[in-house]
Amino acid sequence: MRKVINFNENWLFSKTQANVPTNLDGEWEKLNLPHTWNGTDGQDGGNDYYRGTCFYAKEISKNDFSQNELVFLEINGANSSAEVFVDGEKLAIHHGGYSTFRVNLTEYLKEKSVLAISVDNSPNNTVYPQMADFTFYGGLYRDVNIITVPKTHFELEYCGTPGIKITPAVTGKNAKVDVKAYVTGNDKCDIKFTIKDGETVIAEKIVSSGEAEETFVIENVHLWNGIEDPFLYTMEAELICNGEVLDSISSRFGCRSFEIDPEKGFILNGKEYPLRGVSRHQDRPEIGNALTEKEHREDLDLILEVGANTIRLAHYQHSQTFYNLCDEKGLVLWAEIPYISKHMPTGRDNTISQMKELIVQNYNHASIFVWGLSNEISMGGAGDETLIENHEALNDLVHSLDKTRPTTIAAVTMCGIDEKYVHIPDVVSYNHYFGWYGGNVSMYGKWFDDFHKKYPKTPIGLSEYGAEALNWHTSEPAQGDYTEEYQAYYHEECIKQIMDRPYLWATHVWNMFDFAADARAEGGENGMNHKGLVTFDRQYKKDAFFAYKAWLSKESFVHLCGKRYIDRVEDVTKVTVYSNLDEVELFANGASVGKQKKDKYPFFYFEVKNVGETNLRAVAGECVDESTIRKVDTFNEDYRMKSEGDVINWFEIDMPVGYLSINDTLEDIFKPFGGKIAVVKILLKLKKSMGGGKEKGEKGKKEIMGFDMSNMGMKLNSDLIKMIINMVKGFTIRRILMMIGAKIPKEEILEINKMLNKIKKK
Repeated sequence: MRKVINFNENWLFSKTQANVPTNLDGEWEKLNLPHTWNGTDGQDGGNDYYRGTCFYAKEISKNDFSQNELVFLEINGANSSAEVFVDGEKLAIHHGGYSTFRVNLTEYLKEKSVLAISVDNSPNNTVYPQMADFTFYGGLYRDVNIITVPKTHFELEYCGTPGIKITPAVTGKNAKVDVKAYVTGNDKCDIKFTIKDGETVIAEKIVSSGEAEETFVIENVHLWNGIEDPFLYTMEAELICNGEVLDSISSRFGCRSFEIDPEKGFILNGKEYPLRGVSRHQDRPEIGNALTEKEHREDLDLILEVGANTIRLAHYQHSQTFYNLCDEKGLVLWAEIPYISKHMPTGRDNTISQMKELIVQNYNHASIFVWGLSNEISMGGAGDETLIENHEALNDLVHSLDKTRPTTIAAVTMCGIDEKYVHIPDVVSYNHYFGWYGGNVSMYGKWFDDFHKKYPKTPIGLSEYGAEALNWHTSEPAQGDYTEEYQAYYHEECIKQIMDRPYLWATHVWNMFDFAADARAEGGENGMNHKGLVTFDRQYKKDAFFAYKAWLSKESFVHLCGKRYIDRVEDVTKVTVYSNLDEVELFANGASVGKQKKDKYPFFYFEVKNVGETNLRAVAGECVDESTIRKVDTFNEDYRMKSEGDVINWFEIDMPVGYLSINDTLEDIFKPFGGKIAVVKILLKLKKSMGGGKEKGEKGKKEIMGFDMSNMGMKLNSDLIKMIINMVKGFTIRRILMMIGAKIPKEEILEINKMLNKIKKK
């Protein structure tokens, strides 16, 4: 019978081993899996984390296993490429850091053998991902197992298969369930398929292993119905030869119907079921991607608390543990491969193999509803013929492997909606950051309405949107200030526009959690993307978290925003409250400030006199939340962003009332005639400071946050040009200086600001 033996303990690790080890002499670090070597240097900024080849080694003996057993090594995650050796002999190589693969060790084991695994996350031009806004942690960061089976067994080696494929289809009150098993060895055995509801057997059939497939009908089927009722059946398969059970496997599955309608959005089991949720990166402080079940469960609990019913699992295959949890809890998943940002013509085969593994390994999961082909892959141009062919091949592959689920992509803002590749998948979503990377937050609704009007038969969704926030605070939130207040405002406005557009088939906040991106130097903390609704360590829920909870959750609650923003200089301050209840009353030092009834949106705004120290108490039904504000004469500089890598700190910028500064947007600066002249002078200064567009300056112009922008390859039609202009108009001069990467001396920045200070606003 099959045995699965966890093989995580007592490994030896080396970052300096030059050759494939055939013995365990030398200097090694002892450790247990899961493990990454980038838990520290992949999170501290500088884009200098170690990317290379490391070795893991361990002694293994054939005497530990029966002579009649086959011995397989199962690796559930080795980023990015891995080679497996026994006593120096290479047995396998695998390219793709996020999927399971297995290696048959049987014939190579001796009484005392050295099992070695080389893992390599070096840059190359064939294995995805190579350019993306997250850290590519190297290591054996998921479980490693030994699986023993008899010579005749359910398939193990093909693309990490679970050995069984289950396809339910709901018709009326019943469900037809097709099941197929894959067998290696003697094809004269029988397979016994059994469907269980809990421990109760509801159907069973025996077929020949030569055919290995059967169809069941479940009458009055219990549907898998999202977070309301995520019911799962279990399919068991036993391989029986001469009356003996040689091997057995099982898989849970859910019976559900769904469609994605361009007008009504997502429909589950015949009812409209708007998909509103988040995207997830999985990493944590110090351990990177090397998670245990504990961390996966904690993540899912937080996602459920915010009220999400869908998750975009970006940008790679996630752990089976997490898929299983989503099956159990009823989350609707978007699963994708790391075909991201930079199209590599030499990486085509790797996209095919990673997609095949993603689908083969995850086909049975009830929670998965769409397969993602790529993310922002047109950064280098959407018209590349090899890019288009790659997407067509992936699209065809998905449909050949899975006839039940649609394909999708996440397209980047700058990709025109008429591009051919946008219309290859069955449904499409866009990543937009209006109000963060240019433009303003009010642009979402119109953009989607325009797309919907031009392509009324194409389901459209919002796959990424977000703004960064750290522990910075202000009473005058502005784009690019990294305050918790601006992030909250941004998401309030996005929620309003999404609520008004039920045709959006899915929306996914970027991101549920802060995550590491070692190339970043933003917001005052290097190496991190701070767009999460929850901090990287999962210890603090930002105010924006509660904006979504107020919209999506059915759990009654009230939340006072600004708990970390205590010291305030203004005489009257704005206090924001979020609640999913119909009425909120705010008290200041025990006296009622007033009651407000919810109109359409679950956000409540109060004006409170700021005198001395004030205890704030928000009451909604039986729910209560409290916070404190305090009147101060001088702004608390602990609330203001200070960043060593920033162009200039906020507190150094003079902003006289009624006059321009580098904290004004281009749109506002262009309004007075003097502002137009000032912009020309600024451009001339920039050209001079950047060396006239040569060498270092040229690099500064080309790169934004590590991405090469020199060859976007966009078709600049009038609509796209207009959108780009509108986005750029939303940038402040300071933000432009920060993003172009040019090292402008502080003195020149202050001179520019001084020049603008002389021009009256219009």
